[in-house]
This record gives sequence, C-alpha cells and structure tokens, in this order.
Amino acid sequence: MLERKDLIIDTDPGVDDAIALMLAVRSEHFNIKAITTVAGNTSIENTTRNARYVMNLLKREDIPIYSGATEPLIGKLHTAEFVHGTYGLGGLNPQNDTQLTHDAVAQMIRIIKTNPRPITVVTLGPLTNLAKAIQQDPSILDNIEEVVIMGGAIEVAGNMTRAAEFNIYVDPEAAAIVLQADVNKTLVPLDACNHVELPLSHFEEIKDANIRENAIKMVEDYINNTLALESESGAKAYDPLTIYYLMNPKVCTIKTYDVLVETKGEHTRGMTVADRRKVPDQENLVRVVTHIEADAFKHDLIQYINQES
Repeated sequence: MLERKDLIIDTDPGVDDAIALMLAVRSEHFNIKAITTVAGNTSIENTTRNARYVMNLLKREDIPIYSGATEPLIGKLHTAEFVHGTYGLGGLNPQNDTQLTHDAVAQMIRIIKTNPRPITVVTLGPLTNLAKAIQQDPSILDNIEEVVIMGGAIEVAGNMTRAAEFNIYVDPEAAAIVLQADVNKTLVPLDACNHVELPLSHFEEIKDANIRENAIKMVEDYINNTLALESESGAKAYDPLTIYYLMNPKVCTIKTYDVLVETKGEHTRGMTVADRRKVPDQENLVRVVTHIEADAFKHDLIQYINQES
C-alpha cells in the first residue's frame, strides 16, 4: 500500500498551480496538511480565492487554506497577470469569498513543529512564506523531510528576465534564505519544464464535466497569453511537474549542485547560479531536477485527475 507523504503546498494560483493542486489532491499520494497562499502570479486576494475555488471544485474544502505574504521581503510585487489573466485563473473569474487569514507563516510553523513525522514543503510560487517561517523559527528545519521548489533556471534562459525565472525573481532574498537553509532541498527549474507542453485537447480527456470545463477555461486563455512569449502548442506545466517529481522520481534526471541566488545584479537579479565545477568544497548542495519524461507525465496527469477522490 502506498505510504502517503505529509505535505504543505505553498502556492500562488495561477493556472499551472491550479492544475498542480488537482494532481496533488486526486493522486492520493499525499496527506495535504495545508495549502498556504502567497502573492506572486497575482495578488494575495486572487491567489487565496483561487486556491479555495480549486478546492471547492475538487470537493476538498476540508483541506485548510491559510493566506500569507502580500509582497516580497524587499521591494514591490511583480505579478504575472499578463500570463495568468486578470484574476489568475485564465478565463475564469471566481466569485467565491477570499477569506484571507493572514497567518500562513504562523500556521506553517505550527504544522511543521507538531507533525508527528517529517513533512515535505512544496513551494509553487515565490518563497516569501517559507523564508519568513525559517527566519522566525529555524528549528522547523529539524522536522522538514524535504523542500521542493518550483523555480530557477540553471542552463536555460529565464522566463521573467534573460537570467531569472519568475518565482525566484519575485523574491530573490526569500529564495536565497531557503536555498541556504540546512535542509534537504530539491529544485525543479525551467530546465526540467520547458520541453513539456499540454495541448488544450489533453484536458478534454478529463471525465468529470465540471472539472473539465473549468480546466479548459483556465488553460485556453493561458495558452493564448503565452503563445507569443514562450509556448508553441500548449500550456507549460511548471507546477504540476513539481508535484509529479514527488510522485514519480524514477522518470526524473537529477544532478546535485551548490546553488546560490543573485540578489544584487543589475541584469542578473533573481538568477539561480549553480556551481557546475567539480570542486571539493561545495557545502550547500541542492538536488536539481534537470529533466522529466514528458510522455509519462502527460499520461499520468489525466489518469490521476480522473481518479475518484
């Protein structure tokens, strides 16, 4: 019998975040202890509303949702509404209540410290909440099994600037804190995601009519918005691939690097800088997923979403 991982998902929904939440919930691979929201793809009001909308869609209102950071540690918030739409979910305009709680960091600390076994923290947006939690109570690191981060670009171009991936760019100081923390860390960067695109027709295979219709409304606008920027024929699956790494690491190519975040460069702020030299003094090692088998992911994504919850 599958042993489920205990999970906190820190997220900024976002279309691909929404698909990632569908995969995480429907796969039944995880005990999701909480969803914490952060401003990133759009405002904290939108990301929290969107997270609740997706959980309502999946009939999993039992999973607690706590709202968190409204802005990065330093500077102003940069959003990606030009990709994810005005409200963050593509062609959808959720009308459910936002229900901001303003306590994601405190709840994250509480859950990690009281969980009976080490917990995995997955970050699908800027790392502001987790960085604040580490700053406030570094002892939480003792009960974290792994931090899995969707972010960064190691050997490929950024998608926010020529050097920086969006999640890291939005709050480089937070990313630096997390990547330098003494905890097991896995990075799922653009290198592992850029080659995986999901055509709109893929989502037509979802059996549940309500989920299917919502997914298509989200993804259709997402594809259209990114067509001129980066996508060729489908929706880039950044965040679902990060969840999928935890479900099926056997189809992932993983390398280990010392990774730092550039916080000061005029042209490189937010860049994830991996030391690819073979040197003996690398101390702050990060597992980096450099490739994920696209066909396996595409097959499994719909299979899992079609599972009865």
